[in-house]
Amino acid sequence: MGDRGDGAESFDDGVEERVINEEYKIWKKNTPFLYDLVMTHALEWPSLTAQWLPDVTKPEGKDYSVHRLILGTHTSDEQNHLLIASVQLPNEDAQFDASHYDNEKGEFGGFGSVSGKIEIEIKINHEGEVNRARYMPQNPCVIATKTPSSDVLVFDYTKHPSKPEPSGECHPDLRLRGHQKEGYGLSWNPNLNGYLLSASDDHTICLWDINATPKEHRIIDAKNIFTGHTAVVEDVAWHLLHESLFGSVADDQKLMIWDTRCNNTSKPSHTVDAHTAEVNCLSFNPYSGKL
Repeated sequence: MGDRGDGAESFDDGVEERVINEEYKIWKKNTPFLYDLVMTHALEWPSLTAQWLPDVTKPEGKDYSVHRLILGTHTSDEQNHLLIASVQLPNEDAQFDASHYDNEKGEFGGFGSVSGKIEIEIKINHEGEVNRARYMPQNPCVIATKTPSSDVLVFDYTKHPSKPEPSGECHPDLRLRGHQKEGYGLSWNPNLNGYLLSASDDHTICLWDINATPKEHRIIDAKNIFTGHTAVVEDVAWHLLHESLFGSVADDQKLMIWDTRCNNTSKPSHTVDAHTAEVNCLSFNPYSGKL
């Protein structure tokens, strides 16, 4: 019975892989009708997080601009890293043919040279995989990361070498404490310098002010811990127009709106039964204060 079960599982995996490959071929064939430009790049390891940095460089005399991207690694028991990559993208006025596909480049659009489109510029040693990484809006050189442990790490990448130390030791500029488990939700306050929110599997939300004076070993304890949810908190986000408001969503199917001006950290200002299953993420409308 065991052998047949293993064989059936292997067969199912094979079928699933063929379906994925077939869907990829269909998508690839229709890409010219969907996008102006597609670029593909194989990373050494999967990344659980990605975020564009705001700075853009436009080399003189070139038809492209250089953007930068925050990535992380999720390795198989090897050293993990926080990554900063550079990406060459065509300028808005660049001319390219969306119907053209180049097998060697792995891209549609006929843009640029064969090599050097996406390069890893900075690798910083990290404790375990990078669940999420987000830059601070007021200073994009400062990046917070979620780890497989309960700690949230903060790095100023200008203070670290572009190539990681061979020892594999991780030296964050700050270590934020307050959670009991790992998580994924992470949000910097766009209106208050240094205020960071984090969501966790321990059902809580932590708030830190990284401008506070660190304790020994560069540790900062949470300024507040919000305990309204009754299940894993999947995501958290600051309101984009109000410095004291933020939202959170969790596996308890609820959306909660919090006001940091209130002293009660166990009761949100508003609770909404948002879905009939787990709620994975949320995002505020940048143009309307109520959406």
